[in-house]
Amino acid sequence: MRHPVHPARLGIALTLALAATGCSTTAGDGSRADTKPTARASATAASITSCGRRLSFAEPPKRTVALDQTSTETLLELGLQDRMAGTANLKTKIPARYAAAYAEVPVIAPKIATGEQLRSSATDFAVAGSTDLFTADRAGTREELAALEVPTFVSAVDCPQHSPAGTTPFELLFSDYENLGKVFGARERAGKLAADQRAAVTKAGENAAELPEGADQPTVVYLYSVFNGMPYVAGRTGLPSEMSRIVGAENAFDDVDEDWPEVSWEEIAERDPDVIVIGDLSERGRPGDSAAEKRATMNAHPVISRLPAVRDDRILEVPGIELDPSVRSVHALGLLAQGMKDLGYVR
Repeated sequence: MRHPVHPARLGIALTLALAATGCSTTAGDGSRADTKPTARASATAASITSCGRRLSFAEPPKRTVALDQTSTETLLELGLQDRMAGTANLKTKIPARYAAAYAEVPVIAPKIATGEQLRSSATDFAVAGSTDLFTADRAGTREELAALEVPTFVSAVDCPQHSPAGTTPFELLFSDYENLGKVFGARERAGKLAADQRAAVTKAGENAAELPEGADQPTVVYLYSVFNGMPYVAGRTGLPSEMSRIVGAENAFDDVDEDWPEVSWEEIAERDPDVIVIGDLSERGRPGDSAAEKRATMNAHPVISRLPAVRDDRILEVPGIELDPSVRSVHALGLLAQGMKDLGYVR
């Protein structure tokens, strides 16, 4: 989920100290990191399109800043820590498999990075999972940074309108790996990552039940967080809707055109889901974040506690951060597929 901040405004007039990279941007249309060797980037020129902006590189970037945890972990999975000048906006603990590599990278901001913090890193490439990190009062707009010769990469998952219609969120995610592999000269490693995760998606869907004609799909509510007593669930545009489709289920809030809308407990009761998936955000540490707290809240609620899914413990737990698109999302998909199978909803 995205939370508002109040960082300083980026000024174009200020000078950016850049490492010599020979990269430019123009508007356009369109295994374990602590045991794997660092990826060696080649000096091959590359061009990609990211969220509607064409990016051209004479050579691989040397001082990349990842503006969120998603981007950080993708770059670490690709073995690119020696090409990173900074990370920001860590929401949960870095997994143990990335710990050694992550320790090599400076943290330029514990939360959302400001333009000043980005400039101080002398970056030559900025990578983010969503466009909302590139605003004038955060890291700076993509146009502002392009004027300063800093290319900006945004995950294709955040701007599906720039990809062929019908491209699945997982395929958009895998295209991120492949495009970053081109930029950094790490195509082989990026290709293997994409291939391995495509295989994981295929495996998750292999046991999806074929429903009898006229039968309804099992419905799932994804409970991401509880804030001030109100539940936040997965809407139609979030990755869980695609996860549901893969395992032969339906997101109960597919009619809400948001990633993580706030709803009421009564709305959840009205939809009476067959299964509830809890996003465990224990590491984030806010009130109501842990799976245990969410279970306690539902068990104490006079209406929710009576739902068959709660009464019969048709509740699955997955790491909350893995419900947002990231290199870790196929793990949550696997947990969902296995959980639905254990509950008897898939073959």
